[in-house]
Amino acid sequence: MSATAVPMTRRARRRRSRPRATFTSVLGELLLTAGVLVMLFVVWQMWVGDIIMSAQHNADGAAISEEWAQLPPPEPPPLITEGEGEEAVTYYEPPILDHPADTEVFAQMRIPRFGDNYNVKIAGGTTRSGTLDHIGIGVYTQSKMPGEVGNFSVAGHRTTWGFPLNKIDKLKLNDAIVVETPEGWYTYRYRTLEYVHPSEIDVLLDVPQVPDAVPGERYITLTACSPLYSLAERIIAYGVFEGFQPRSEGEPDSLAHVEVASPSW
Repeated sequence: MSATAVPMTRRARRRRSRPRATFTSVLGELLLTAGVLVMLFVVWQMWVGDIIMSAQHNADGAAISEEWAQLPPPEPPPLITEGEGEEAVTYYEPPILDHPADTEVFAQMRIPRFGDNYNVKIAGGTTRSGTLDHIGIGVYTQSKMPGEVGNFSVAGHRTTWGFPLNKIDKLKLNDAIVVETPEGWYTYRYRTLEYVHPSEIDVLLDVPQVPDAVPGERYITLTACSPLYSLAERIIAYGVFEGFQPRSEGEPDSLAHVEVASPSW
């Protein structure tokens, strides 16, 4: 080894020595770490947490459906026959429920297009703190009830808090929108979708957007915020009543499996 080898090695080591931490570098690392944590929190709030909450909503709904299934079925409502001969049509007169109190759970929303396991509680009221953030889907104060002549109108989140109406824009013509109660199942069929300003509350009228009209049909109206992660507009889905099936006859064919819609986000 030459006499100059040691001094050269020491100089090389001195050149490779770790630079001292400065206030600016430490602050930069702290801000970077904070940014990563904030990003992870946002991801959790907007996706992971919502997915977990959505699964919990469906599990809670399934438990309620199972509880109702174990009870003795109520007496079926009267059968109504309209027309004569081959044109005669027989159907059950849908029982009309009392309007629920605020946050009172009385029914389940089941939409096969949203998945076979989609089963979300429906409760009175549409406040965020009372119903929408913690229960699922809420019924407007002026709403008619399932199967009643007029407009059964409800609201739900499209993003956050389990996003029960996230896939509302994926509905297809004639998709079943089923309301399950202890008495049985009320089936509506999806018809159309539109976007309105938040001030256009006439979508909640007994005949949607037709003031002073005397209702002769039974409608359902689903409302949610639009676009995603915004309160700028409302997305509105309309459906018409198809029929009621009492619990004594088992689940209706309207709950049959269909192709599952992909999430909107």
